[in-house]
Amino acid sequence: MRNLPLLLFFFFALHLSAHAQVKAFQFQGEKIKPGSKLSFLLPVVTSQDSTVIPVTVFHGAKKGPVLGITAGVHGLEYAPIMAAQKLGKQLDPAQMSGTVILMHLANVPAFLNRSLRVNPLDGKNLNRVFPGKKEGTSTEQIAWLISNDIIARCDYFIDVHDGDANGDLRPYSGYYNYFNMPEVSEKARQMAVSLGFDFIVQFGNEQALTEASIYCSREATKRNIPAVDIECGRMGRVEEETVQKVLAALNSLMRHLTILEGKPNNVANPIMVAQRTTVESKHTGFFYSDLTSGDYVKKGMRLGYTTDLFGNHLADVFCPVDGFILYKIFNPPVKAGDGLFNIGHIQ
Repeated sequence: MRNLPLLLFFFFALHLSAHAQVKAFQFQGEKIKPGSKLSFLLPVVTSQDSTVIPVTVFHGAKKGPVLGITAGVHGLEYAPIMAAQKLGKQLDPAQMSGTVILMHLANVPAFLNRSLRVNPLDGKNLNRVFPGKKEGTSTEQIAWLISNDIIARCDYFIDVHDGDANGDLRPYSGYYNYFNMPEVSEKARQMAVSLGFDFIVQFGNEQALTEASIYCSREATKRNIPAVDIECGRMGRVEEETVQKVLAALNSLMRHLTILEGKPNNVANPIMVAQRTTVESKHTGFFYSDLTSGDYVKKGMRLGYTTDLFGNHLADVFCPVDGFILYKIFNPPVKAGDGLFNIGHIQ
């Protein structure tokens, strides 16, 4: 017992030393102290319009990686957006090892105007313009800001989506797999597994990424930052079960990255989807189908049909491959060239 004061001294010395090693995290000219958080409204201003992006930085009390989380790239994808709102209230930086940069809502104009996929300020799809332009339109500037102020600061990155207001979607996680980037691809695969979804879609599956990034998470991949996607939610609904599924996936990922304590909710034998086929409409008018996401389909099977604006039958839609429906449009309006189904191939 005579050594108790000495032991206590060493314990507190080690505790103080561990915390002293963690420096403040600098973001947008501000210093976030270890064990604290700070929220920002990042301005996006063009000669024609302006908007903001809500971001919160959670800087852990202990050392660890930097994770970027983006929700609301599409403004009607409510499950990710609502999950980000809940996550922002739940994360406690005092209990974290590392830093989380949480973009609560990337596309505020699309959200507030209930605009399907595009930013109403310029009519562009944010997830089709990466890496963006510093002096571009509203959407291009948002992409540039995400690329350079968020993604560039990260060790890992996740972009969260759902089926949007017109899509019936089967939940899955996804990651980019490029053969000349084995380490980045493998880390991304492990991240995708840690999200806890039983379906994992591999994007890319090519030798190298040579073209423009275009997509948000592919911009991270292009910068050699392991990145994953979540696709969870459908039909513009706010379903608490789905929101909680997204929230659980994000927390599981943070446990995998050791930002939070505990073990991730890995699925033992997830189904890996290495190839997908999109079935497009050849006509403009109405689309009908009794199938739903997750249904298994066979090559040559009738998936649905289209009619003209008077209701006259135009064409049957047939399945080109054996597989299962990852995504389908669930409401009637359709234009020639629109994607009706996204089908994952059965290996």
